[in-house]
Amino acid sequence: MGLSSTLSNALGGMNASQRGIDTVSRNVANAGTPGYHKQSLVISETTFGTSAQVRTLALDRAFNQALEKQHLVAVSNASFYNVQAEYLDRLQMHLGKPGDDNSLDTLYASFENALQSMATNPNDLTTRAAVLNTAQAVVEQLNGLTDAVQEMRREAESQISNSVSELNRSLTALADVNVRILDLSQDATSRLALMDERDRLVASISELIDVKASYRNDGTVALMTESGIGVLDVEPSFFEFTSGGTLNASKLYDSNPDENGVGVLTLRTPSGLEIDPVAKDLLSSGRIAGLVELRDDTLVTVQDQLDEIAAGLAQALNTVTTDGTAVGGGGPGIPAGFEIDLSDVEPGNSVLVNYTDSTGTHTVRLVHSEDGTTLPSPNAAGEEVIALDLSDQTAAAAELNTALGPDVTFSDQGGGVLRVMDDGGVTSTIASMTGYGTPSDEQSGDLALNLFTDASDAAYTGSVDGTDQKVGFAGRIQINSAIVADSTLLVQYDAGISLGDADRPEFLLNALKSMQFVSEKVTALSDGGVRLTGPVSDMISQMINHQGNMVSKAQSLDSQNMATLESVVTKMNSEYGVNVDEEMARLIELQNAYSASARVVSTVQELIDALMRM
Repeated sequence: MGLSSTLSNALGGMNASQRGIDTVSRNVANAGTPGYHKQSLVISETTFGTSAQVRTLALDRAFNQALEKQHLVAVSNASFYNVQAEYLDRLQMHLGKPGDDNSLDTLYASFENALQSMATNPNDLTTRAAVLNTAQAVVEQLNGLTDAVQEMRREAESQISNSVSELNRSLTALADVNVRILDLSQDATSRLALMDERDRLVASISELIDVKASYRNDGTVALMTESGIGVLDVEPSFFEFTSGGTLNASKLYDSNPDENGVGVLTLRTPSGLEIDPVAKDLLSSGRIAGLVELRDDTLVTVQDQLDEIAAGLAQALNTVTTDGTAVGGGGPGIPAGFEIDLSDVEPGNSVLVNYTDSTGTHTVRLVHSEDGTTLPSPNAAGEEVIALDLSDQTAAAAELNTALGPDVTFSDQGGGVLRVMDDGGVTSTIASMTGYGTPSDEQSGDLALNLFTDASDAAYTGSVDGTDQKVGFAGRIQINSAIVADSTLLVQYDAGISLGDADRPEFLLNALKSMQFVSEKVTALSDGGVRLTGPVSDMISQMINHQGNMVSKAQSLDSQNMATLESVVTKMNSEYGVNVDEEMARLIELQNAYSASARVVSTVQELIDALMRM
């Protein structure tokens, strides 16, 4: 090997060592930088005849595409369940645990106990005051829980808006990084720094929505949702969020834009295609999907359950049950049936008819509605439901004969009376006819009482005309101001009734304990498929237990997914992270190599100088 070859080899070694030292320095300097991938120098040995030389081929960056994809899935899932757990944990603080002093079940039990005391001693002012005080405590808790639920829905809506803005910024920044990565005029160090920034942006996007990344050979990346909708290719898609205004219990999500009451998320692709990812169920994980589920499902379910409880409280105490009057009959083949007076029928009041005909046994609930509302049938109790205007008995009879005939016959008897008759027992038999109404005032002679009312002391009837009265009722429920002003109305159901008469207090107590309810709404099967049923006390217990289970489930899923994310991050740190001890050992090796090459250069220089002096 000649001196020139030796010098060339030594200089190549010095160059490789210096670039290696630079690489180690960058690694050590960025040891604590989030998203930094350690770098290494790719070195090759080149042979020329009898000599060999070290050359630096490229600057490499630690990267594992499969691990990156695992990380994106873990980040999206962890973000989804984390926001769910965060909100439900706050909800648990408002609801309290069973038996807590301010939990709904404890407050309701105090109200029931106060009613029991009043039934024992109705003429005692202190006892009646206790009923009103405990009833007010229940009302305030229902109002407060509704306020808390709706405030969380409004906050979720606001956070969706903020997250969409953040998503657009990240997508725009990532598109810019893609363009800059393609710039071949930059040095390798700058290009690898851009790739670090690329992966940080992809991870931040996956925190907001679920994405799949396609890493190209030129260093750029393309993104699409797990459902296959393109989010970023050459240009980014744009997400837009249009607020639904101030949310309340009646403003709910509906895929029909004309019925929708919440903010709308729109994805607009570079080609101009507009997609509603919520309506098409395209978002499966990520923070935005978690917030949408909270706003449109989880918190709405809580509100529905509170409304069921509030409606049960009102209806248990104010339902006037009237058995139909038996008419006809008296012999074989003579039609028989029942009739009922509907002169004072209110929207939401109903009539229950039980009969058998040639097709079997039927239970039909006739619900008074004046605006042509159609109700689900059968309902959760298994009753066939017909909504119609019962204040016009002639039209109602004609409609019912068309719907239920010919084995049973309805007719208008005048004076607000509706009659139903069988066919004399040939094919049909009317078993019963029962009316469910509300008292006209506090001293109408009915034992039932409008203690819990809607806003402005309006009686709660369960009206479905216009907006369903049950929707948001937990936020409007109040104590009848007339009874607050005069507690004797808790006892005196008619003028002249003695304050020592326990009929009304006993009726209210028994109705509260015995009246059975069946909620029309049921939670998702993934959440246990819970339907509130039974008396009010049972519904309260079911609601608190269900929400407690939901909180535990959310916390468990949050912990599981955070553990998965931490495991993936640990793998990434092991593969991508900088081990300062290893780098320092490598630095010493490079410094020694540099020194050795420098000594070779120095020796060659001395030899050349000696040759030149000869």
